[in-house]
Amino acid sequence: MLVDSHCHLDFPDFADDLDAIVARAETAGIGRIITISTRVKRLTGLLAITERFPNVYCSVGTHPHHADEEDGVPASELIELTKHPKVVALGEAGLDYFYQHGSREAQGRGFRAHIAAARATGLPLVIHTRDADEETFPMLEQARVPVVLHCFSSPGRLSEVVSRGYMLSFAGNVTYPKALELQEAARRAPAELLLAETDSPYLAPVPLRGRPNTPANVVHTVEFLAGLRGVGRDELAAQIERNATRVFGLP
Repeated sequence: MLVDSHCHLDFPDFADDLDAIVARAETAGIGRIITISTRVKRLTGLLAITERFPNVYCSVGTHPHHADEEDGVPASELIELTKHPKVVALGEAGLDYFYQHGSREAQGRGFRAHIAAARATGLPLVIHTRDADEETFPMLEQARVPVVLHCFSSPGRLSEVVSRGYMLSFAGNVTYPKALELQEAARRAPAELLLAETDSPYLAPVPLRGRPNTPANVVHTVEFLAGLRGVGRDELAAQIERNATRVFGLP
């Protein structure tokens, strides 16, 4: 089975066609989907999706873009929310200094709360970092839990990431012709640290670039990664499934 380890099924883009989108993913061989939280205050809707579809799981977290909106959510609240049986991770949390939709101060407070909650629960921490690696990676030293670098985009830190045992989750942008450094990182990364994601509705892979993305399209990313690494698609898909099952504690 293929696994989409990061998408956003609760986004408005999917509201009118959710049953068909999940059905298309199943037809494409996507056995399990993890839909990632971006706002703790909207978790009820996300949990309703996981309860509706047996093969869909979720996380609990605040995206750094919404750090000001959800400033002050304590680790204790995050911990309590992880008790739902379909919650398998915390995040996506981290720092984004590219867009800076959330103030740096609020982003830092939120990130520290997520790290504390992850340590208390033992759940993996799904990380968003953009133009903030110098601050993100030192903070992650306190995590002491499995770390998933969503939409991995720090190829210059590959050796450090591997030495820490972090999971590298590759999205559709690894298929883009100019993503040469990212492709080299995907080629060199240890197989046991690989994950694949869509980040849908964003980052549709080649040959669908420019169109709305859906979980079914993780097939294209896995095929591309397999070609980079010189292995069969089914072999890599099985490895990624084992990795996702281990890291997220999937049944």
